[in-house]
Amino acid sequence: MRSGAKVAVVGGAFVLVAGGIGYGAYSMLGDTVGGDGGGTRSASESSEVKTGPPSAEEIAETSKGFFDAWASGDASGAALLTNNEAGAEPVLASYGEDAHIGKVKITPAPPVGTKVPYTVEATVTFEGKSKPLSYASELTVVRGLTTGKALVDWEPTVVHPQLTEGATLKTGESSTPAIEAVDRNGTVLTKEKYPSLGPILDTLREKYGATSGGSAGIETWIQAADGSQPDVSLLTLTKGKPGKVQTTLDANTQAAAERAVKKFAQASVVAVKPSTGAIRAVANNPASEFNVALQGKQAPGSTLKIMTAAMLLEKGLVTANKAVECPKEAMWQGRTFHNLDDFALPDGSTFTQSFAKSCNTAFIKLIDDTKDDAALPKIAEDVFGIGLDWQTGVVTFDGSVPQEAGGEAAAQYIGQGTVQMNVLNMASVTATAMTGTFQQPIIVPKSLDDREVAQASRSLPASVSQQLKTMMRATAAWGTGAKAMASVGGDKGAKTGSAEVGGQDVSNSWFTGFSNDLAAAAVVQSGGHGGDAAGPVVAEVLRSGG
Repeated sequence: MRSGAKVAVVGGAFVLVAGGIGYGAYSMLGDTVGGDGGGTRSASESSEVKTGPPSAEEIAETSKGFFDAWASGDASGAALLTNNEAGAEPVLASYGEDAHIGKVKITPAPPVGTKVPYTVEATVTFEGKSKPLSYASELTVVRGLTTGKALVDWEPTVVHPQLTEGATLKTGESSTPAIEAVDRNGTVLTKEKYPSLGPILDTLREKYGATSGGSAGIETWIQAADGSQPDVSLLTLTKGKPGKVQTTLDANTQAAAERAVKKFAQASVVAVKPSTGAIRAVANNPASEFNVALQGKQAPGSTLKIMTAAMLLEKGLVTANKAVECPKEAMWQGRTFHNLDDFALPDGSTFTQSFAKSCNTAFIKLIDDTKDDAALPKIAEDVFGIGLDWQTGVVTFDGSVPQEAGGEAAAQYIGQGTVQMNVLNMASVTATAMTGTFQQPIIVPKSLDDREVAQASRSLPASVSQQLKTMMRATAAWGTGAKAMASVGGDKGAKTGSAEVGGQDVSNSWFTGFSNDLAAAAVVQSGGHGGDAAGPVVAEVLRSGG
């Protein structure tokens, strides 16, 4: 037993006593103890096992017992009150032993159903240095499957909200020196001021901390189980000397991006400089360890029509001013496609009008003329660099337009089906459309580690790039992006998108646009029309100038 827990024999039964609390008879005549109470029950127990949700009294009693044992350093006693004793005990033990966290005070808030929110105030002490640590988390009380006892539903987040399965809390000399990441103008970038940069700064420290000229300090951190994720620093007891790491980010654009995404419950945005590929901003709300803006995988809706239009223009099947059909619906190999609200454009309408008004059927009706199901995947990789191994300096998903046939291939034309993108990918697509040449996005200079960046095999013909810009300018001037882009100055263009995702009542809102030498793309989950939610996010970022 850890931390002074005692076992007494009372009337032939073993009783665990920790922190002055008796946890009851758990073992008698060969009966076993399990976190879920998975062992056989003693003869003294009732043959009836409780079912149904725990009562308010049980929730209060179980959570108090768990908190008391945890706060007193009794990892074994606290683990016995969970439904996974084997998983909980080492994590709770490492709290004091490896992380050196003591003087723990846990203050529960009123339960919300079976959930108990709480705050933790503690002190980290290591080699004579001490510092307070505070955070909030929550636990859920459930009924044990075999015993019917009220137990804490074990998750590592019970101990700390950022703790993942298999990860551990550590305090000591940091594994890599801290870094001072700076933007392109030398402004220091911190997690506190720019919360979305948290996972990026952790990754940059992991990759470049040892070579950036710094020295290690004493810290408390979360260490992933398999090293697949960078350490997450929670507290600095003694500062080392941080090494400086240059980034391509722009502090003003990053601040605009942070403000913009906070207006929605779930939103992401990225801004890039088309002429160089330099990433100017990355923001997510909520800000989490998984960076949705860079690593997400979603259908991008009609924003992908930029790429589809490039393919159709390059094949000579359309020109910006050529008339195309835009009926309210179109069928392709048994699959019917509609325009939003079943709108149609008059006969004689141009391809620019169909693009600017986001007419799905105009694109679907041109599929027969391509005579090549692989045309879109080819241009995605060969021109726009999608699916190549991007070496940005941090972990990214680099887009996917897989080869399909029939209705799935048709759905790809309008950014649905099996197309998978994130806002980094779509900002890059816009940047490539503007310049005609793919510049792989980067967040740290290539000179930092002499890495090889991805190269597309060819550029767009100049006439195609020019027509794409003309159509995007029209979208921003009088098309579906006009309202969102009204406040944006300079040479500007846009494309809206709404992506229907299974199970959602409201589509995801997508928007991408450019102003001078800055391109940005955003997505707002369940945001509806592209111009309504994601559009204002992009506009705010573009107004920063980058």
